[in-house]
Amino acid sequence: MSTQSSRVRSMIETRDRILDVALDVLGENPDAGMGEIASAAGVVRRTVYDHFPSRLDLVRTLTERAVAEMTAVLDEVNASGAEADAAWVEFVARVWPVAHRYRVLLALRRGEYGEAIHGLLGPVDELLADLVRRGQDGGVFARHLPAGLLSQVAYGVVFAIADSDRSNRPHGARAATITSLLMLGVPETRALALVGDRP
Repeated sequence: MSTQSSRVRSMIETRDRILDVALDVLGENPDAGMGEIASAAGVVRRTVYDHFPSRLDLVRTLTERAVAEMTAVLDEVNASGAEADAAWVEFVARVWPVAHRYRVLLALRRGEYGEAIHGLLGPVDELLADLVRRGQDGGVFARHLPAGLLSQVAYGVVFAIADSDRSNRPHGARAATITSLLMLGVPETRALALVGDRP
């Protein structure tokens, strides 16, 4: 029984390691193949295919994991009762530590798996749009774009700055938060006050 439990635990750890490595490898090169991911994870290709029969299965699993994490954050932020702009600040603060990991999904979303990823990211897109719509209804976010599109623009800015931050560190969470708030139509003075002393 303990041998079986150990084997299962080892399989789960290997699977998680492959997923973590895949995020890094695909983040550097969205066209990377399963062989490159296997090599970076320190396993043979067969091991990767044992866990993920195809590259699409791997990408789908990465997306599902991202969706679970981000929807949990958005659900908590939306349930806080804070003004929409303050809720957005909290959302960015919570997502920032893992933003560089999931920016790859934005690149993959524009590629061959775009339709599958778009479908899986639907719950995140809806929650973001709901938050922005709440801000528009409350008068704290601008109405120059529909809520769905405006939320994607502001969300994309966060990932763009995370990508820049990862490469040469000129910016950080503070810059991403302020810039995305400005994109949402929040006045600069209000944006600065909302961010306060956050790094």
